[in-house]
Amino acid sequence: MTTTTKIEWTEQTWNPTTGCTKVSPGCKHCYAETMAVRLQAMGAKGYENGFKLSILPMRLAEPLKRRKPTMYFVNSMSDLFHNDIPFEFLDQVFDVIRRTPQHTYQILTKRAARMRKYFSQAERSVPDNVWLGVSVENRKYGLPRIDELREIRARIRFLSVEPLLEDIGRVNLKGIHWVIVGGESGPKARPMKPEWVDAIKKQCEKQGAIFFFKQWGGWGADGKRRPKKDNGRIFAGKTWDGMPAVV
Repeated sequence: MTTTTKIEWTEQTWNPTTGCTKVSPGCKHCYAETMAVRLQAMGAKGYENGFKLSILPMRLAEPLKRRKPTMYFVNSMSDLFHNDIPFEFLDQVFDVIRRTPQHTYQILTKRAARMRKYFSQAERSVPDNVWLGVSVENRKYGLPRIDELREIRARIRFLSVEPLLEDIGRVNLKGIHWVIVGGESGPKARPMKPEWVDAIKKQCEKQGAIFFFKQWGGWGADGKRRPKKDNGRIFAGKTWDGMPAVV
């Protein structure tokens, strides 16, 4: 189903699959897992299996019903490039995307190698209305995903550096258009330090990537734990809401 969302950098979510499995430290306190269990308890359609991967072909046509140009985050409750999602189903997802050029689709994955494999075939080019992104939570797991992403021809490539778990050091942003940075939220959130964020912002400015600061999360800039809403989105004295142009 498609739903409006509180995610600051998109408008609607579209989940043709739900559920996932953990692959790296960024998955440890997965918000989607917690939400899926809650939705299962409420009897919500598509969550009968809780957070076990479920492929939902009945949801494929939903963007076709919406004429108003919309920014969709694809699979906020899953990972479109999960190993157990057949390429044939992905073909159906991208067929819908191509048939709805009025919309923009943001696709974020932690499985960058599989995403690259999918698009390595000539007949599977990235539609112009797709933004491709990878999660970058630390050096070990996150940085290699950037190299995989860079190998894919896409109009917009982006990074979601959330939850930022450590200083990720020098980052090669060649071919990367947009960088989202944020801290972890939830009762078990791990803290994010201001100097880690500042280092990324400066590299974005130097290398020409657009910087977007999403949130502090469960820990404030002062290193104190408090509710996410109380920590806000201000970094270095302002709100950073830059995004690539939609065409």
